[in-house]
This record gives sequence, C-alpha cells and structure tokens, in this order.
Amino acid sequence: MTPGDQLSGLPQDGIEVFRTERLSVRKWRPADEPDLLTLYSIDKVVRWVDDGHALSASEAARWMEVTFSNYEKRGYGMFAIEDGKTAKTIGFGGLVHPGNQDDAEVKYAFFPEVWERGIATEFVQGLAKWAMSALGLTHMIATVAPENLASQRVLVKSGFRQIEARIESDGSRTEVFEVYLHAC
Repeated sequence: MTPGDQLSGLPQDGIEVFRTERLSVRKWRPADEPDLLTLYSIDKVVRWVDDGHALSASEAARWMEVTFSNYEKRGYGMFAIEDGKTAKTIGFGGLVHPGNQDDAEVKYAFFPEVWERGIATEFVQGLAKWAMSALGLTHMIATVAPENLASQRVLVKSGFRQIEARIESDGSRTEVFEVYLHAC
C-alpha cells in the first residue's frame, strides 16, 4: 500500500500522519483555515514566508484546495502541527513541490509562543524520518532567507547542509539546504 492508497476519497482530513515526543502531525481539515489565516497574518512569521505579506482569505482557501489535491496526488503535503498533549494547533508544516519542482521541499511555520523550544527541530527531524519510512524519500531540500538564522540552525541540527545560494528573479537571495535520508 502506498501513502496515496490511504486517500481513496477526499477529504479524509485530520488523519494523524506521525507523532514525535511532543507533537502530533496530521492532515489538514477545513476547520484549520482560521488558524492558518491567524498564523500567516503575524508579521514576525510572514516576514520569512514568500513575499512577506499576510495571507488573504482567498489565498488560504486556495492553499487548502492545493493541499487536499497534494494528499490525493502525492500522499503528502502541508500538515497541521499540534501540541501532542493538548491537541492545540501550534503551526503548519510539511513537504511541498513549489513550481512542481522535483525535490520535496520542507516548509514550516509556528506560532511565536512556541519558538525557541526546539519544536521546529523536532518537527523537521520527525518529518524526515516519516518521509523516509512511509514515502521512501531519500532526499529533501529546504530554502531559507539568509537573515533567518533560526531556521538555518533548525536545518543544520536536523542533518541538512547548505548547498547553494540562489538569486531569485526579484534579486533576493535564498539559501538552499539539502539532506540525504538513510535508515538510522
């Protein structure tokens, strides 16, 4: 059975994908949209996301559609990240293929109240383990702004290494990291 086989009818939302010591990571459900809008309206969060602007309601709805489509197509996409004890949503993250790129790319964002607690590192490490065991992925990338040192530390702690600096069409620079996954 492949991960996509588990998704015979959409939406099968809210299904737990994996757990870590402190986190429960699950597929999105329509009820996540308000938390998505809230998180992606916080200035110090969106500073590091795309164009740095808050997510609009129509963009959030479209993102939800794309994510449900990715579950069907790939068996994965973006996920809700919950506190494993309280089930409160504390962030969103997952694997995406921007512009339909070949490499699975790690993305994540957390509410500021859980920053600096090792949550992002725990998520990225859990995601990598799950991607290897459940999906058979052997390689992932992540992109980050040069000024986002916190995310760069998360990636390095999670086994990623910096491989290039990419100059984007708008002239900005993006640091590209990669990790090769292997059985531990």
